[in-house]
Amino acid sequence: MAEEEEPKPPPLRRKSSANYRGYAVEPHAKRQSKISASRKLQLKTLLLQRAKRDLEREEQERAGEKQRHLGELCPPPELDGLGVAQLQELCRELHARIGRVDEERYDMGTRVSKNMAEMEELRLRVAGGRFVRPALRRVRLSADAMMAALLGSKHRVGTDLRAGLRQVRKDEAEKESREVGDWRKNVDALSGMEGRKKKFEAPGGGQS
Repeated sequence: MAEEEEPKPPPLRRKSSANYRGYAVEPHAKRQSKISASRKLQLKTLLLQRAKRDLEREEQERAGEKQRHLGELCPPPELDGLGVAQLQELCRELHARIGRVDEERYDMGTRVSKNMAEMEELRLRVAGGRFVRPALRRVRLSADAMMAALLGSKHRVGTDLRAGLRQVRKDEAEKESREVGDWRKNVDALSGMEGRKKKFEAPGGGQS
């Protein structure tokens, strides 16, 4: 029986792009992972549990360090056998200490805020050098263009600021002023007092 010939490997594939000159890609079989999916999940779970325990231990150590530091700064006062004057003196001392701590806290907060502002300014300077800022120019906008820029697609109709105002002509305004100025004559004419008023206004009027 004749021996079977071994299969020849496939030829190398070359990319025809100009960016890859003579770049050869050899065919390779898909690698299979040596760890199963269940084993990967188990290892990931163990790592997460260990990280959780480490975080809990760090939190406990931090809380213990905080309590120890507070105990050193503010030891519990000894109140046994103290009189009224001694208690008052102790209260004044505690109030003074609280004031000093408050001042230190305020100064520390001010320094932190100043440092944060400086860091933000430096960050903006660094980021500002990466981009080219366009030259800004002043543009005059009409009322319609301004409303369209603010409202977007909602603004479609032209804005007339004088649409809601009442239009009054010059002759109508003069007529209204005359009518308003002659209201006494109209009242006298309607009440029948116009003739009597003239009689009393005449010289020697009203004397029999």
